[in-house]
Amino acid sequence: MAPNGDDMYGWIRDLMPLNRSITGDGVRQTLAYLKERLPGLSIHDVPSGSPAFDWTVPDEWNVREAYLEHESGERFADFSRHNLHLVGYSEPVDQWLTLDELQPHLYSLEAQADAIPYVTRYYQRGWGFCLSHTERQRMKPGRYRAVIDATLQPGHLTYADLLIPGESEQEVLLSTYMCHPSMANNELSGPAMVTALGRWLGEAKRKYSYRLVFVPETIGSIVYLSRNLETMKANTIAGFQITCVGDDRAYSYLESRLGNTYADRILRHVLHHHAGDYDCYDFTNRGSDERQYCSPGVDLPVATFCRSKFGTYPEYHTSLDDLSVVSPAGLQGAFDVMQKCIEAIEINARFLATVPCEPRFGKHGLYPNVDTVGSGVDIRPLRDLYAYSDGDHDVLDIAERMSRPIGDYFSVLENLLKVGLLKPCL
Repeated sequence: MAPNGDDMYGWIRDLMPLNRSITGDGVRQTLAYLKERLPGLSIHDVPSGSPAFDWTVPDEWNVREAYLEHESGERFADFSRHNLHLVGYSEPVDQWLTLDELQPHLYSLEAQADAIPYVTRYYQRGWGFCLSHTERQRMKPGRYRAVIDATLQPGHLTYADLLIPGESEQEVLLSTYMCHPSMANNELSGPAMVTALGRWLGEAKRKYSYRLVFVPETIGSIVYLSRNLETMKANTIAGFQITCVGDDRAYSYLESRLGNTYADRILRHVLHHHAGDYDCYDFTNRGSDERQYCSPGVDLPVATFCRSKFGTYPEYHTSLDDLSVVSPAGLQGAFDVMQKCIEAIEINARFLATVPCEPRFGKHGLYPNVDTVGSGVDIRPLRDLYAYSDGDHDVLDIAERMSRPIGDYFSVLENLLKVGLLKPCL
């Protein structure tokens, strides 16, 4: 049985405390947790210094503790209270500074006075602390001890993947990231969703194969593509970047680079019929790993699916992106969209009618023998699917032409194939 919204919410709650970044123990702990729920998941370590196109895998970062302590003993920006208090990839520090000397190392949001901002400096050495503006205003003059007990040294970047084989070597990509500290929607809803989809996909044999990818954002997808690009370019028919899928405020779709891939067609269709009203963004609004999957030289057919798109909701990249932002219902709604996309891909193809003229459907048990006004039998999907099965139109084309959800044709197609009135185009 497929996991539901309550299951996914529980996974997010369990993973919230871990300190994730683009490398480190928090990523490995997160992937180990997901592997318990998706046993086939393969976890890979890539050494620091490894090349990946124009990039190099950075040193690994891990934190034991970090805090600011006033000479009176009062602590501020304590990592043990919230891991967003430390700027990501801060190097080790233990020194005394005056408040004025400390200010360039502090980050807060005056417009969101109670929020701790999320700040990183992956590729430039330095250090810093993040705190709510309210807390920052309470810091009194005097000397402060800045302590960051961390390691930043050669290690590994860790990612995971799972290929669920189908009847065909052609693949559908489901990609997400985990590289942020304790944020529920932006960080954890995507991995929870892809894990749930993997559990569901593994319940039955599928027509297509499914490649599930869990990477640190940007550097992780670049590393992954550097190792798998040839196979993915040869086999990927559609792909979805999945992130920020836990709230219940909106549905959002970010187009591929040119907006004309198979994934674009499928996601637009499903969202139109599932949600009705949804937000569509073109590729100029990119910001996640669609940048890598759709880049020139890669050009995979990948579109991005969100509930409220990253960067558009007020809690984004702050401590306010907590468990109150996501909900079981929001997660379930997003899961339903992706499930419908996959079901559409599984059934969609071009078919060819096998007899001239419209068949006598009743003879084949597909049409009521007595046709009366108000009988309640809607035979339009049957007739329309047959009428346009000329080898040039796939089922999605037909559904779009008839302004119906593609799901209306699932059982109709099965029945027409069963009695031999349609045959697949080779």
